[in-house]
Amino acid sequence: MAIKTYRPITPSRRFYTNVDSSDITAKASVRSLLVKLPQHAGRNSNGRITSRHRQAGAKKLYRIIDFKRNKFDIPGTVATIEYDPYRNCRIALINYADGEKRYILQPKGLEVGATIMSAEAGLDVKPGNTMKLKNIPVGTLIHNIELKTGKGGQMCRAAGTSAQIMGRDGKYVSLRMPSSEMRLVLGECLATVGLVGNEEFGNIVIAKAGRQRHLGIRPQTRGSAMNPIDHPHGGGEGKTNSGRHPVTPWGKPTKGAKTRRKKASDKLIITRRKPNAKRVG
Repeated sequence: MAIKTYRPITPSRRFYTNVDSSDITAKASVRSLLVKLPQHAGRNSNGRITSRHRQAGAKKLYRIIDFKRNKFDIPGTVATIEYDPYRNCRIALINYADGEKRYILQPKGLEVGATIMSAEAGLDVKPGNTMKLKNIPVGTLIHNIELKTGKGGQMCRAAGTSAQIMGRDGKYVSLRMPSSEMRLVLGECLATVGLVGNEEFGNIVIAKAGRQRHLGIRPQTRGSAMNPIDHPHGGGEGKTNSGRHPVTPWGKPTKGAKTRRKKASDKLIITRRKPNAKRVG
C-alpha cells in the first residue's frame, strides 16, 4: 500500500496526499451491520461544549466491528475489504460457515478469500486468527488485545499498530506495546495474530483546512495569539511565550506532562514508556 500524490492544480493540492485505495474491494453492503450514530459536536447532554474544536463533519455510518471474536471453532472466509469512516484502518467482512456475517479489523496481509478462525488453542499463527495469549508463541506480533476476559479487544486497534509477546510469567503474559511500554496481561485474554493493516496512514498530509472540517475538526487558535485574559500564553510583545512551559487555557501543564493517576493496574506495568522513544509496531 503506497501514498498517493496529486498534480498541484491548486496551492493546497501540491502537498495533499492520501493512501492508495486499490486494496478496497467493495462498499458497505451489510445493512444490519450499519448504524447511524448521533453527532454531538463535542457537547454533553446539557448542550455545553466539553470537547473543544469538534463539529459534526461529513455524514457517515458506523460499522459494527466484532472486537470480541468469540465465534469459536467456526471458520470464516474474507468476503470483502472495505473502508471505515470511523477508523484509520481497513475492515474485512467475514462470512462464517453458519451463515453469520461480521466485520473485523483487517490485519496486514489478509486478503479476500482467506480463511480465519477463533479458538482457544490449536490454530496456525497466521494473520486474522484469534487465540488466547497463553497459547500464542513468544515473539508473535498481535493486535486487538483484551484487557479483561470476554470484554473484547481494547489495545492495538489503530492502523499499523501491534504488540509483541515477550514472555510468560505465571498466569500473565508480558507484552511490549507500541509506545515501548512493557506490561502484563492475563493469559486467558484473547488477541488476534498480526499487525493492523493500512500502516501508511500516519504519513498522510492533510494539506488544507477543509479536509480537517470534513473529519469533524474545527480550527484552533494559538494561545500566544490571544490576550492575557483569554489564555496563559497570551499578551507580550511580538512572538513570545514568556518562557512558560506549555499549558492549557485553564493552566494545566501539557505537551509531555504526566497526568496518569494511580490505578490498580499500575502493578501490571513492568516499565513505563519512554517519552522520546520511537514507536514500534
